[in-house]
Amino acid sequence: MSLPPNAKGVIPFGEYRTWYRITGTPGGDRPAVVVVHGGPGSTHDYLLNLSGLAERGWPVVHYDQIGNGGSTHLPDNGPDFWTVRLFLDELDNLLHRVGVADNYVLYGQSWGGMLAAAHAATRPAGLRGLVVANSPASYPLWLEEMKVLRDALPDGTNDTLLRLEAAGQTSSDEYFQALLPFYQRHVCRLDPWPRDYMASFYEIYNDPTVYYTMNGPSEFHVIGTLRDWGVEDLCPDIAVPTLLISGRYDEATPRTVQPFADLIPDVRWEIFEESSHLPHLEEPERFVRVLTGFLDGLPDRAG
Repeated sequence: MSLPPNAKGVIPFGEYRTWYRITGTPGGDRPAVVVVHGGPGSTHDYLLNLSGLAERGWPVVHYDQIGNGGSTHLPDNGPDFWTVRLFLDELDNLLHRVGVADNYVLYGQSWGGMLAAAHAATRPAGLRGLVVANSPASYPLWLEEMKVLRDALPDGTNDTLLRLEAAGQTSSDEYFQALLPFYQRHVCRLDPWPRDYMASFYEIYNDPTVYYTMNGPSEFHVIGTLRDWGVEDLCPDIAVPTLLISGRYDEATPRTVQPFADLIPDVRWEIFEESSHLPHLEEPERFVRVLTGFLDGLPDRAG
């Protein structure tokens, strides 16, 4: 269950605006946990239950990345605008504008984990720890594993998907119905899907500009600008304690996560046996134990 925010609003990001909410009060000994959502092109909503960390002493900062949710929407902007650098600059701007840049932890989920890893590799002075949750280390690896998962779908499902993708009919209701078995196996295994997850799911489809441009029409049909991007080369430069999280049935398969485990110097990996892509919703009690155990082991203040 999410907690009500202590503050929320928008901050300037150049000529645009980034929406944020803060639960708890930053500035104490414990670092703020800054939550970097997935997509790209999703929203903070599906990660709202992380606000419960504030009851345990860690302030929590959520935000909507530019292009979605409460932040500035730019449906007419093309691929040259939607870059990894844009979102790294937005994250850096957020940290300073909300006053947590001197003492914070990043929790990055899915695409957000890759973004958080790229940020951490710059070795910012105030970063105390990193959580990379349900994230592949590269999209080429992700695409190789998507083929494996697609081939294991119920008989005829992948044939339907391939036919509609080849025909350019990925916005059709038939395509949406055909992709549901994949999402139910590898994205969220709960039935029904939680309200917070549904909120983010519909936000993407209300304005798919960022998701379609950078990712593509679905989780497993990545034809956007990120299709060749990865962070493996950056991992050795991450100098803070790092927690990896993934689910046994995760679309971010062990093979896609392995480079983080191999290349980040100070790292541990927790696999959630009953989860797919959203362990914070699928196994919330164990998730809280694992995450707070990691946070408890971090130094309180930047030195």
